[in-house]
Amino acid sequence: MNSSRLKLSAILIALPLAIGLYGCDKDEKKPASQVAAKVNSSEISVHQINFLLSRLGPAAAAATPEQAKKLRQDVLEKLIEQQLAVDQAVEKKIDRSPEVMEALEAARREVLSRAYLEQVVSAQGKVTPDEARAYYRQNPALFAERRLYNIQEIQLAAADGLAAKLRDQINAGKSMEDIARWLKAQDIKFGGGSAARAAEQVPLPLLPKLHALKDGQGLVLEDGKAITVMRLVASQSQPVDEATALPRIQQFLGNQRGGEAAAREIKQLRDKATISYLGDFAPVAAPAAPAASPAAAPTTAPATTPAAASSEKSATTPANALEKGVAGLK
Repeated sequence: MNSSRLKLSAILIALPLAIGLYGCDKDEKKPASQVAAKVNSSEISVHQINFLLSRLGPAAAAATPEQAKKLRQDVLEKLIEQQLAVDQAVEKKIDRSPEVMEALEAARREVLSRAYLEQVVSAQGKVTPDEARAYYRQNPALFAERRLYNIQEIQLAAADGLAAKLRDQINAGKSMEDIARWLKAQDIKFGGGSAARAAEQVPLPLLPKLHALKDGQGLVLEDGKAITVMRLVASQSQPVDEATALPRIQQFLGNQRGGEAAAREIKQLRDKATISYLGDFAPVAAPAAPAASPAAAPTTAPATTPAAASSEKSATTPANALEKGVAGLK
């Protein structure tokens, strides 16, 4: 239960002003059965204890009856200590200081905005088992064909024709050491790295490409600014069966659905609102364009084709996704 106590302390430390100054010092009279303790003229209710216990999550839910009783008592003692400090803060008028008033208002705004978005998220339908099963079937690399990957990589700045030359070396079966020596001979700066990653730790856009490789094979990725040479040194099959995966998938899809709903709601609210940036945050007016010469022919920027736009949008650099190491490749 040590982790539960640490988490409880963090909750009580993070929200002492919001809970204490807005709740504990009020003179509201609660039914005697709902009062857990009295601290001077203030009361601590069972509801306050239950609220903080609910914030502990699975740690509190998994407690035995004896542990739960001890944990409830710990929460009460922390609330008593908190109330004593709150009483002193109010007596010394600390609650009226500008810094504390700003902190209280910030806590209030945070609680209200979070509560509203949680309401938006909770209004979304739950992910059904059928939806979870479909996701399981559509992503074999994450589940039925899940693997652990041992990867080596080299990262370097992009240059004309360089990616094609590196791709030729990968296709010819050159080792990463051979490629590193070739880059040194060309006086091209690069970085080396290696990492062991489970399928779920690989960025989703990269996973299908990595999953398609056999041990010893490699690939070259280019995003216009950087090149990553990657070789799959070895891999190990560790599938996840459907029964084990379904609860995790439902939670993942539920979180994803809720996040998307919250983002849509915020966007709609911004679109409807009148938002003006002032002072240092006011947008800087663009300088006026010089008048065109009557003899000058109008110029038109080249149009971006949908294919090119799609390519630019989907380009991915996995370099940041893997830890840096194996400096000996340099």
